Amino acid sequence: MLGSADSEEPLMLPLEAIELDAFRRRHQLDTFWCGLLLGGCGAQLTTKLYTDRVCHFAHHPGPDGQPHICGRRARGVSSADHLYVKSAAAAWFRNRGEEAAISFAQPDGAPVGSLVDITSRHRRLRVHLDQAVEPVWDDDGIEPVLGLSVPVDRDTLIRRWYVHRIRLNSEGTARRVQIGTEAFARPTEWFALDTCTMTERGLSTPAVEQIIRSRTSRPAPAWTPGRAYRVPDIELQAQDLDGESQAQDLLHELAEARKREAVVVVTRLCDQIAEVTGAKEEIRVVGAAADHLASVASAAAERVHALLEDLRSLPRNRPEHQLRPQVQQLIQAAVEAGRLLGQRQQIQIAMWKARAGLDKPAPAPAPVQTVAPRTPVERPQPRPQLHKQVARRHWIKTRCPRCRASSGQECVVDNESHARQVRQVPHDERLKPIIDQRRERQRNQPKPPPPWRVYEVTCPDCGQGADARCTTTGGPHRSRVERAKEFTRLRKPRPEPGAEA
Repeated sequence: MLGSADSEEPLMLPLEAIELDAFRRRHQLDTFWCGLLLGGCGAQLTTKLYTDRVCHFAHHPGPDGQPHICGRRARGVSSADHLYVKSAAAAWFRNRGEEAAISFAQPDGAPVGSLVDITSRHRRLRVHLDQAVEPVWDDDGIEPVLGLSVPVDRDTLIRRWYVHRIRLNSEGTARRVQIGTEAFARPTEWFALDTCTMTERGLSTPAVEQIIRSRTSRPAPAWTPGRAYRVPDIELQAQDLDGESQAQDLLHELAEARKREAVVVVTRLCDQIAEVTGAKEEIRVVGAAADHLASVASAAAERVHALLEDLRSLPRNRPEHQLRPQVQQLIQAAVEAGRLLGQRQQIQIAMWKARAGLDKPAPAPAPVQTVAPRTPVERPQPRPQLHKQVARRHWIKTRCPRCRASSGQECVVDNESHARQVRQVPHDERLKPIIDQRRERQRNQPKPPPPWRVYEVTCPDCGQGADARCTTTGGPHRSRVERAKEFTRLRKPRPEPGAEA
């Protein structure tokens, strides 16, 4: 986050070294923080430049030189999407001369960032960026807007005529909002936020206007498999009658499969109908089914992309049983998307199946034991690699009690040989006292107070006190940010309730 730990202005760091140089020059007077609204720890960050791997933000080391431990879970590119949505929505209403209240709702303990509530004079929108909270469709006061990974059932699409979706695309170091309109048997149409409007009916896009016009005008005939085509020629050959009858049976099956959203069955039936000779109406019906199939596959491909992005933002050590529900949704969406998925996405899906344990064959039934089973042999646990926990500059200053290497000397192999071969890593006996002393210092060291937040101090410029925002529209004054940083550096105690800092 830019400026402070409780800032609402996210930043994306360029991944390439040449772009990071320009980024540093542009923000040489700014500070970067592990944002509280991202689930971060509130500590200050720095930028890390690499030429052999991607650049990234990093925490400053602790007072003892050890790496800082942060409990932030989501670190992917989409983890700050709720902040981009709020910023884009606020600018959208401001450009129209309207006001709106925007907040990050957390019903039933939902994580911050899952929901964005937008309340205007017309309507209240609830943006579901993930599946943490199930959308409510029966509340007339709230209109759900769904992220790409949030599913919607067919009955809801038919009953409501349409639903809105939201996606964010990366453009440089920012994220741009697009609004999509999804309807039954229609592909999702996407629009820039500036082309959308807010009415008494709710959020509206050009696709919504078209859907409403088509529903309120004279209704088009419903899609049906049709009746058997009557051929006036009384001398039809037997094979033509057989082909027409077979096509009718397949068309009825196609209609039922289409109602059930059975994409695989629809694909198979379309292929079979195309092979039937003598059928007179299969071209129209198969064409309609193919259009429907394309819309379902397109929506499924977008869900695959969103689910993969959500999975990438999860912690690496997430257990298999917690991954399985989302990975199962990913597998189902991949089946519906079919050929629209590329090879790279197929590889990623296979990887997530493996991580969730869904690529393992079903276990065979255990054979009946005829003898008492053997007691399992407990495998020894691998020893911790202490040399990875202590830097060389620390242990090289000490004497090794095992091989008696003096300070400034490497450890040697302690055998009967007189060659005294140098070891690649020092002995654990040389490292363990250093680790024990470090842990003892950490136990005895008092816990530092949390950093001062910007709005806990009085602003020197506008005089706004604690919990009151500055009078500017672009965030807190720079002097207020610097005062909060100075209080944190000096470890100044918090003021008593009601006192000014």
